[in-house]
Amino acid sequence: MALLSHINSPADLRDLDKKQLPELAQEIRDLIVSSVTETGGHISSNLGTVELSLALHYVYQSPDDRLIWDVGHQSYTHKILTGRRDQMHTLRQAGGIAGFPKRDESPHDAFGVGHSSTSISAALGMQIAYDLQDSEHRAVAIIGDGALTAGQAYEALNHAGDLKSNLLVVLNDNEMSISRNVGGMSNYLARLLSGKLYASAREGSKRVLEKIPSAWELARRTEEHVKGMVIPGTLFEEMGLNYIGPIDGHDLDTLIATLSNLRDRKGPHLLHILTKKGKGYPPAEENPNKYHGVSPKNQVKNSAPSYTQIFGKWLCDMAAIDPDLIGITPAMCDGSGLNRFAEDYPDRYFDVGIAEQHAVTLAAGMACEGKKPVVAIYSTFLQRAYDQLIHDVALQNLSVLFALDRAGLVGADGPTHAGSFDISYLRCIPNLIIMTPSDENECRQMLTTGFHYDGPAAVRYPRGNGTGVAINTKLLPLEIGKANRIREGKKVVLLVFGTLLPAALTAAEAINATVIDMRFVKPLDESCLQGVANSHQHIFTIEENSIMGGAGSAVAEYLQSIGNNTPVHMLGLPDSFIDHGEQAALLAECGLDAAGIEQSIQQKI
Repeated sequence: MALLSHINSPADLRDLDKKQLPELAQEIRDLIVSSVTETGGHISSNLGTVELSLALHYVYQSPDDRLIWDVGHQSYTHKILTGRRDQMHTLRQAGGIAGFPKRDESPHDAFGVGHSSTSISAALGMQIAYDLQDSEHRAVAIIGDGALTAGQAYEALNHAGDLKSNLLVVLNDNEMSISRNVGGMSNYLARLLSGKLYASAREGSKRVLEKIPSAWELARRTEEHVKGMVIPGTLFEEMGLNYIGPIDGHDLDTLIATLSNLRDRKGPHLLHILTKKGKGYPPAEENPNKYHGVSPKNQVKNSAPSYTQIFGKWLCDMAAIDPDLIGITPAMCDGSGLNRFAEDYPDRYFDVGIAEQHAVTLAAGMACEGKKPVVAIYSTFLQRAYDQLIHDVALQNLSVLFALDRAGLVGADGPTHAGSFDISYLRCIPNLIIMTPSDENECRQMLTTGFHYDGPAAVRYPRGNGTGVAINTKLLPLEIGKANRIREGKKVVLLVFGTLLPAALTAAEAINATVIDMRFVKPLDESCLQGVANSHQHIFTIEENSIMGGAGSAVAEYLQSIGNNTPVHMLGLPDSFIDHGEQAALLAECGLDAAGIEQSIQQKI
């Protein structure tokens, strides 16, 4: 790392000659590959944006100029250039640097991200603030073509074009290939259209021709059509942004020249660049999806199937016997386990892109016509479609099944991806039933139960592997609202909602407690609750969800409604955002491992 070892800030980068930047780019790629294969993280997307990151920091003055990385899983080069090079070995580790930009980690992380399609809105807000202060600082949003499938991105673009604010949006096109018009002519046009000569000629002509309205309108339309013939930016031009590109996102000379031109240009601009995921690392170039996210090198393998795999197998099994089943995912086919379903039932598989709101209302429309949609979605991403869940599905009592992956803590991805709140935000919605499986077999049964339920249903299950229990291949539903009594004890009863059941059973052995797998958050097994409240002195509820408004709150509310005063002690996630780290360690920190559960009980009884 002959060059990289001397780069401790963007100012150090700007001291280099431009001819040295390709060598620096290779050193950065080497560091990303060596560190991320050890710690786990995102490889393909970061290798694809090395030159872009270098060019942005070479031209813009971060942190005074704001660089907003959409989602943020392409920001490792940004982290390396902004003083965190020597911390890359701690990436996504407990106490280490986060896998996404994080405001309290560095002043160069201008906006905390993790969910997609927020960058343009945030950058526009910052640029408006700058403009109101007559500041010469600039805000830049860097967004991928995949994130442009979300409506919020277009809402922000439309607003930016209307305001004429001094915003730059960099569209990093690495998947959809909006245009393949890359090469010398395209790069030349980008430099020309972003330069002062073109801008001054355009404004001068406008002032003259505006005095002849018909001539100005003709000139405006002619310019639009000519640009449309050589560049695919008509949509953005219609929204009021000056479109530049597409250009080669790995050509540092063109990137720096174009960004330098745009840095001082007034008004909103969109720069379209084309990059290659996994650039410079053959395995990632050949299979960018496989190397999108990689696990730590020393991660212990669990032979039991993951809950994601259990869902994927169930979906295919149910589709084989019910032709009305339809699978829907908002751009998470692999992450949610729909790969085989997509191959076996392509006509019944719909990936709607990063458009959670659309996914839910699309399912509602299908349900209106007698289809049985299954929305496979991460718990944290369903938050983005909350209005649609209430208004379009639950209010109309439509039969839509929500398979909520990554419920609870998710480990290295941290608080932006944790499913810590779904029980709390779902259980207040009328008509909806909520199920929390304790193992793989119960997950399969609950998916079947929700699929056959006449109304909306949700099954929440965690990231990671199950316990290795025997799985019944039959598609057997459960009795709705019926708990499962697992162990008999005295004085204390543990009401478990979800996959913390093994830890609860271990704790129960030490104190001779009754253990009940509650299975359903809504509806609760009220007869079971009445019985244990009358026969036990203490009730402990256990869930991998926020204590506030969670399943424990539901139990306490019910017992209060019937005038039962048996103490209810709620164990779950605290009223704070849990930082990134190893899942088991994070659960232990929250007191949700066997030792923590036992300790909490001993302190209360």
